[in-house]
Amino acid sequence: MAPKTIPATAAIPEAVVRTMVVCVSDALSPVLNGSRNLERHLGVSGTCCPRYWASPALRPWQHHRLIDLRKTGPGPRYCAGGPIGLLDLAGMRHGAYVGASVRHALWAGVVAGTKAATPWPAFLQKHLSDPSAYPMAAAAAEFHRQPRVQAMRMHNATIRGAGHLDLAELEMFQAGASAYASYHALWALCTDAFVTETGDRMQPASAFFADRITYLDQAARYLDSLDASQRLVAITVHHP
Repeated sequence: MAPKTIPATAAIPEAVVRTMVVCVSDALSPVLNGSRNLERHLGVSGTCCPRYWASPALRPWQHHRLIDLRKTGPGPRYCAGGPIGLLDLAGMRHGAYVGASVRHALWAGVVAGTKAATPWPAFLQKHLSDPSAYPMAAAAAEFHRQPRVQAMRMHNATIRGAGHLDLAELEMFQAGASAYASYHALWALCTDAFVTETGDRMQPASAFFADRITYLDQAARYLDSLDASQRLVAITVHHP
């Protein structure tokens, strides 16, 4: 059952920022090797996140220019950041697109025959608008009762690890295979938030997919405008 229409003045569910990208200066990059330094220099409570692919053309004498460079087995070297020219952003984008395309095909099979479902942010918004009349438990129960959500939960109950379908991505899944894959291709580079050279922060205005699209469009355009020498660092944000 879909939640009732939400008034225009209703509370808006915020997008959760778990990972962010920060533009840093050449002088600052070498000291970003611990959570204490991130807090002191960037004002961010978190840790560096090795998620970038290093360029396959990387030379040994360039290793020191990357933050937390590591090799985790077959495939690309990972690092938490460095100059854009030494990162394989194109490879990351392509890999994320392909992986998301496979995941969407899996999802389509899992939910075949079920009706489109109302995404979680709509239920959360209704709860935030009147918590006493619509408790969080009621919102969660109503969301989980939808056949499409039940199909995804049943699938997840039978597997561990790879193949898990994130219920938070229901709205993205339902937008179609191309939209879902493109979303992940851009998210791989821009993550949940992006801090510019001047310290301005970009992030989605809400948890709804439409606002995530707006953010990713802006962040990707900004990323494309940066010089190859600009240093980036990916950070996993610590929440209280």
